[in-house]
Amino acid sequence: MLTGRTLSARAASLLLTLWLVSALVFIAGQVLPGDVARVMLGPFADAQAVAALNRQLGADQPVLVQYWRWFSAALTGDFGTSLSMRAPVGPFVLASLGRSAALAGIILLFLVPLGVGAGIVAGLNRGRLVDRLIVLAGVSFGIVPDFVSGLLLLLVFGLWLNWLPITGAAPDGAGFWTSGYYLILPALPLVLNLAGYLARMTRAGVIEALAADYTRTAILKGLDRRQVIVRHVLPNALTPTIAVLATQSGYMLGGLVVIEALFGIQGLGNLVLNAAKSRDFPMLEAGVLVMATIFVLSAAIGDLVQALLDPRQRRRASP
Repeated sequence: MLTGRTLSARAASLLLTLWLVSALVFIAGQVLPGDVARVMLGPFADAQAVAALNRQLGADQPVLVQYWRWFSAALTGDFGTSLSMRAPVGPFVLASLGRSAALAGIILLFLVPLGVGAGIVAGLNRGRLVDRLIVLAGVSFGIVPDFVSGLLLLLVFGLWLNWLPITGAAPDGAGFWTSGYYLILPALPLVLNLAGYLARMTRAGVIEALAADYTRTAILKGLDRRQVIVRHVLPNALTPTIAVLATQSGYMLGGLVVIEALFGIQGLGNLVLNAAKSRDFPMLEAGVLVMATIFVLSAAIGDLVQALLDPRQRRRASP
């Protein structure tokens, strides 16, 4: 069992990592070329007006002072005002995060049964034709970049066959099922790209669990094959797979810049990309900070899940 001391150490490490990420994000925003007031007033604004606006915004203060003001406000959910939208940053980030979460949900809906199911079948049939076909298909789809498979799927299913919408943005007022339908085509490139890796992870876990002493003991006790697989093999084999899924969820929530741009989804990745193009520093800093926080939290959740499910991990985590 994870002790309170271990959990406290992990929480402290997580908070320290998030603080370092926030500092790096802010410093990166400060060293990017550009002037906040100049961006807001335009390239032909008077120099005195630019200087006055910088003083009003506090952009002329020392970097540490600016960082503390930004960080203390960000802790309350206030990320400032967007330079391009002239509105608070927070609602834009939350709306974009919701769209990315919807896309991630559709990806997981297809990815988990396909990847885990294929990995279990391959592991239980090690060395047979079905095993080799699953491994070959997984490796083949996994080496294709998601933007390449996305373009091919868009051409085939969106333009030639006209089975699915070519955009991931559902019409205004669309219901739950309609919105999900529009996200199927953007989700497929990621499903194909990640399913092979997930299947190989699951396959390796199943093969290792089948060769373990507890599996042989269960067989010697007279349990039938189905009971052995369900009660002994799968619970142990899927532990690393669950941890990988938790880690990959962070990538699905914040790292799908290319897919979101390709299918016109105004998600978190697309928000950061557009903010960088328009030099919208408050929006850029908020988006990158939220994205980094998602990655850090998903990795921590993956480690915690693996430690809770795997006794060996719990023993390593104990002080």
